[in-house]
Amino acid sequence: MSTRSKFDSKLIRLKEKLIEMEKLAETAVRNSLSALMNQDIEKANQVIKDDQAINKLEHEIHDMALLLIARESPVAKDLRTLNVALKVSSEVERMADMAVNIAKAALHIGNEKHFKEILDIPKMMDHALEMVSMSVKAYIGEDVMLAQKCAEKDDEVDRLFGKLVHELISMVPENPTAMNQIIQLAFVCRFIERIADHSTNIAENVIYLVTGKVFDLNE
Repeated sequence: MSTRSKFDSKLIRLKEKLIEMEKLAETAVRNSLSALMNQDIEKANQVIKDDQAINKLEHEIHDMALLLIARESPVAKDLRTLNVALKVSSEVERMADMAVNIAKAALHIGNEKHFKEILDIPKMMDHALEMVSMSVKAYIGEDVMLAQKCAEKDDEVDRLFGKLVHELISMVPENPTAMNQIIQLAFVCRFIERIADHSTNIAENVIYLVTGKVFDLNE
């Protein structure tokens, strides 16, 4: 096997680990929302416990990428590929952290009866998860157009975030005993908004990977 073939093989393995990490993170996000909606304490605790595996994968990806940079002295797009892998893995890890935060919010609410039916938060999460999926597909396929479409969806998540937080805060006077729950749900909205932001960051890195140019898609 040629030196180039060996390098390409290692790059493929690196991307495979990143995809594995993303799948775990996406599962954690979905499970955290399920734990919140269903007041499933066991599932919430499992999300928190499973975060260790995601962190371990991030460390492995960083070690692999840094080792390739040190040993192979890559230039041009090869260097961008490794640089972007490091950045994308960090964004995915932060998504998983948001899942942990949502799980902790579920634990803070516990078995306390929901003061209102939670309908809009899952809708906001659907938008955010669609962005996660699009950003990762854009990364795998090095698809600039899909990356741009992903970023465009962030405006809708931001709109829902502002709307939901405003509605929650406005409910405080009429539901003073539900203050803890209202605060936790507002936090959850913020965590979902951050998941969307991390997806946008991945999209920006896809564009940098393909073009070598830095774009701020959050403008």
